[in-house]
Amino acid sequence: MVRWPAFVLATGLALAGCTGSPVVVTNAAPAPSSPTSSAPPPPRSFTLTAGGDILIHPALTDQAVADGGAAGRNFLPLLAGIKDTLKSDLSICHLEIPLGTKDGPFFGYPAFIAPPEVAKALVDVGYDSCSTASNHTLDRGVGAIQTTLDALDAVGLKHTGSFRTPEEAAAPLILDAGGVKVAQLSFTYGFNGIPLPDPWRANQINAAKILADARKAREAGAEVVVLSIHWGNEYQHEATEEQKALARQLLADPALDLIIGTHVHVVQPFEKIGKKWVVYGMGNEVARHSEPRGVTEEGLIARFKFEQGPEGWSVAEASYTPTLVELGPPIRLVDLTRVPATARRTEAINRTEGVVFSLGANGQGLTRAKP
Repeated sequence: MVRWPAFVLATGLALAGCTGSPVVVTNAAPAPSSPTSSAPPPPRSFTLTAGGDILIHPALTDQAVADGGAAGRNFLPLLAGIKDTLKSDLSICHLEIPLGTKDGPFFGYPAFIAPPEVAKALVDVGYDSCSTASNHTLDRGVGAIQTTLDALDAVGLKHTGSFRTPEEAAAPLILDAGGVKVAQLSFTYGFNGIPLPDPWRANQINAAKILADARKAREAGAEVVVLSIHWGNEYQHEATEEQKALARQLLADPALDLIIGTHVHVVQPFEKIGKKWVVYGMGNEVARHSEPRGVTEEGLIARFKFEQGPEGWSVAEASYTPTLVELGPPIRLVDLTRVPATARRTEAINRTEGVVFSLGANGQGLTRAKP
């Protein structure tokens, strides 16, 4: 069980000053307006999708070897079932484990390191950026932070949460979502007892630091700020009181617009707090635990449409898509709204819906996505 230190909920901690230029990524240019139309232009908007834990157990690497054949490891067939689901102006993943070099070696639980080809599959399936702060960030030391971020850079996949230099840690990650500047933050509750060798190497949850980073991103030009957060109790569908309290504390601040949670390996609820959303947990996007639990193969992809109004940016539409890792062989991730019904798939759809709506999100405007 995760024990939250007192500083997690503290808002008045003194923060060390830091400098750095924002990282700005361009995905798409805004659509030109029609010079002949007399109607007022539609409000500026963008759509964001986000997925859960990318947890590469050895069985998934074996599957990539089988799928790649003579050409080498290929993780895309494993993930391809959600390619259409992810289509949006900005798509965010959570890479829970470090990536190594092409020649390995690679390991699973408890101290992970996976092949660098994972990064290419994440780009090819449609992701633009990944959070990298997790309890496994330091599994293989700071050298694995370097190889992880190098692998992501090599394929053009943006990242935040763990860092190679103090300058990199100080620079807000600002992504372009159809002409809207969106900042992504990434924080984790801890590192499985491994102490941070340098305080800037990875982001550990601290409410004051999260909000300071959100404000810094705003100052650097971000119009919307999204927090990817690694928290909660593993294998527990219910959000903890600590999660709920921290979500309320953070979303009460105008600097932060959305929280998307990971870590617990099962789906957790959505909740609308005021006018803002928190996804407490998106479950596993892809994993192959040594002892499958049924619920650990279930996950979701969250989708939010943001619109700019007189009072600023807010979520106009919120939905989720249930997913399932089918253990095969072959092992495949599927969008449950795009495949024929089976008893197992229906079970996953119904359980996910019950959990997702358990805090009343269905009455707050959340819907299940349609293909």
